Amino acid sequence: MFAGRHVNVTAVRRKNQEIAFFEVPRQSNPNILKWLKKIPFVRGIVGIVESAAKGSQHLNFSAEAYAEDETSDGDVPQDKPKEKWSLSMILGVALVGVLSFVVGKLVFVSVPAFLESEIFGRAFDNKVLHNILEGVIKIGLLLFYLWMISKTPVVKRLFQYHGAEHKVISCFEAGEELTVENVQKHSRLHYRCGSSFIIFTVIVGAILYSFPIFTWDTVWERIWIRIALLPVVIGISYEVLKWTNAMRDIPVLRFLGYPGLWLQLLTTKEPTDDQVAVSIASFNRMRELDRELNPA
Repeated sequence: MFAGRHVNVTAVRRKNQEIAFFEVPRQSNPNILKWLKKIPFVRGIVGIVESAAKGSQHLNFSAEAYAEDETSDGDVPQDKPKEKWSLSMILGVALVGVLSFVVGKLVFVSVPAFLESEIFGRAFDNKVLHNILEGVIKIGLLLFYLWMISKTPVVKRLFQYHGAEHKVISCFEAGEELTVENVQKHSRLHYRCGSSFIIFTVIVGAILYSFPIFTWDTVWERIWIRIALLPVVIGISYEVLKWTNAMRDIPVLRFLGYPGLWLQLLTTKEPTDDQVAVSIASFNRMRELDRELNPA
């Protein structure tokens, strides 16, 4: 999936080897939303929720295409009309995406805090050290989860397409022609990836929780503080992600984005040439539609 200035495009290769596109014009945001997206720290929360909603819509399309191919004889009809998404359908899928994101974050915040309190809660009183250990447990659980799901064929294929997207973007940013050969030369890791955002939330959270004003006496107080600070952690982490991306061409500061790049070693896989071809098709279609919607 690629997001342009005026349209989001997802491409999938069907069972008959044809590439199908799912094209969603970007709607004009209400004035209040446009204003919120310009405010540092607040824009991160708005952006993450918006991405979760839109991502679910596109994943639903690819999942439906996969299910349709699995139950068909491989001859996908080319004249099949595109499904019209009603407002209620879009809102329904968006709601599922946002709720999945929120529930996932709540679990990811609560479980490490609970485990650290149960394991090390009575061993010492240093709150900073407790927060560091909580962060270590959180990273350990995250890495184990990603490693486990990456072993499944479906997720491995998803991670390969993730790597293909990064390679296409890097090739385009390098000013090279988007051919499979050129794209495959580039790294599957990219500074602006959402995977980097995940690791930054862990680091930012460990620092923020260590401020003296966020003290706690019981494990439940600790968990509620984490939940209450979740929007703050997300907002700060988003700004850190933007900052590290801006610093990536400065040799002395490039290392600031390394934690996110290291995590992408799990969330991306080397793509096949066919997968790269699909990503190139999606990117080119997005640019074509962007030019049509805004010729200037």
